[in-house]
Amino acid sequence: MLLTLGALYLFSRNSIPIETSSLLVVAILAIGFSLFPYRGPEGELDPIRFFAGFGNEALISICALVMASQGLVATGALAPIGRIVHRVWQFSPLLAMGVVIIVTAVISAFMNNTPQVVLMIPILTAVAMRSSMSPSKLLMPMTFASQIGGMGTPIGTSLNLLVIGSAASLGVERFHMFDFIAPASLAAIPGLLFLWLVAPRLLPAKQPPLGNTSPRIFDAQLHITETSPVVGKTLADAKKLTQGEMSVASVRRSEELVITPLPDVVLRAGDQLVVRDTSEQLMEYARVLGATLFSGNVRVDAEHPLTAPDQQTAELVLTPASPLRDRTLDQANFDWHYQLIPLAVHRPGEEQPLSQSTPLRDVRLGVGDVLLVQGPAEQIEALKRRSEMLVLDATSNVPLTAKAPLALGIMAGIVLIASMRIAPVAIAAICGVLVMVTTGCLKWRHATRALDSSMILLTVASLALSLALVTTGGAAFIAQVGAVLAKSLPPVAVLSGTMLFMAIMSSVISNSAAAVIGTPIAIELARQLGLAPEPFVLAVLFGVNMGFATPMADNCNLLVYSAGGYSFGDFLRVGLPLTLIMWLALTWVLPHFYPLG
Repeated sequence: MLLTLGALYLFSRNSIPIETSSLLVVAILAIGFSLFPYRGPEGELDPIRFFAGFGNEALISICALVMASQGLVATGALAPIGRIVHRVWQFSPLLAMGVVIIVTAVISAFMNNTPQVVLMIPILTAVAMRSSMSPSKLLMPMTFASQIGGMGTPIGTSLNLLVIGSAASLGVERFHMFDFIAPASLAAIPGLLFLWLVAPRLLPAKQPPLGNTSPRIFDAQLHITETSPVVGKTLADAKKLTQGEMSVASVRRSEELVITPLPDVVLRAGDQLVVRDTSEQLMEYARVLGATLFSGNVRVDAEHPLTAPDQQTAELVLTPASPLRDRTLDQANFDWHYQLIPLAVHRPGEEQPLSQSTPLRDVRLGVGDVLLVQGPAEQIEALKRRSEMLVLDATSNVPLTAKAPLALGIMAGIVLIASMRIAPVAIAAICGVLVMVTTGCLKWRHATRALDSSMILLTVASLALSLALVTTGGAAFIAQVGAVLAKSLPPVAVLSGTMLFMAIMSSVISNSAAAVIGTPIAIELARQLGLAPEPFVLAVLFGVNMGFATPMADNCNLLVYSAGGYSFGDFLRVGLPLTLIMWLALTWVLPHFYPLG
């Protein structure tokens, strides 16, 4: 029990990376039970069982479904939604918002919601910008709708599979594809109406987080005049006058002669230094060097400002499949690989860009970080087609390939096979991924990049904690305390309290940890009170999916937190009322479909 409490403490430490704390949890449990063997009713506990989560059916199902969903993103299989939304938006923005909410919720029941949110962010951002709206009015309601829709089936979210898998290992009959879609759908009605009609009014109009935090980069020429103090001096001497900050791409001595910018090049009157920098820096270089600043063939002045032909700025949101994840820009060789100029980096929860406090190229990037870049329009378009990152700009679009119908058919096949119980979800999803790769809908590197190591390790550690709680009697002890406190309460109140407690836990600690730890406790509580365990399993499932109140509660929250420029208070303003609405609706609906007696 002490080892389990220590492991839970590690989970709550925000200063320790989730991958590290997850491995520490498993290691502490395995080493502790090796040094102090525990013998329960079923015999001595084998410490190797704490690593069994790597082969757990729920984890295999989650990984396979995430990879299959990535195939839909890579082929642009849901691109028609963007075109439909845009057309409806021109007719009626309110009606279009309702379409977005409903379609997102329905799709989320059959597709892992993280890739879906990844796909919908650029669609809604583009629609908002073309309609002169703020994306912040749309993105949070969309992601909350995806979480509500994901409650309806076992494959809607990874949390559902974790709860169902854990409950099945504890003797509760396994839930199948459409077993609980009816109560989830009925409870979703007031929640989706709130997101459609009320939530956009509660959210302030905000610009994307990096819109004005970093100036643009310009290519310009510094024309050395006869009176310039650097005439007859070397290029190295000229750079010293700018404190070494000026970077010269080339020295043009005439139309035909371009000199490599070596430090010992002696400058002459009439030379043109080709420099790339911000407008403020270029003006300063011109002043220090006594040079005249030109943009193309036009001298820069009040009537002729600097221009950047065919240059666009864009915001790139890092997703779990991004090759930049857990790397710096230098390590990824970003400039050469993408032919774009990085300007700034913003991280969820940070008021200022990270590049203002840390050298830009030394920032280690993570999922949800927003990178502001500048470059030619064709390079930004090429980056969109690669589907490695979310590209947010005024011309955002999604990829569309001829294989999109095939990818949709494969995903539908996964759902059909699982719903007809021809094969378990894990087998159906793995086969679906193999078919996608074989038919060219998905490349292996995109499939593997979609997997989040922190999610895998967190799931393994959560399953290990669940094993420790159950086998050592910790879950029974906690349930016994809960049973004593709830003995005088009606069964519906106990069920409702369990759901609300899980919703609070999922907002404070990881929702995956809350799912796997809360499941055995809820089942044991039901058994000690003489109640059916199935509604309590669903109470845990629904509760951990109600992580609306904080941006840390869910990966999708973090994605829109960056893209929409939200604050912590914005999530509380919308998330708390939505949590109360869903909690009350599920409290009323669930006992009608799953009697407690």
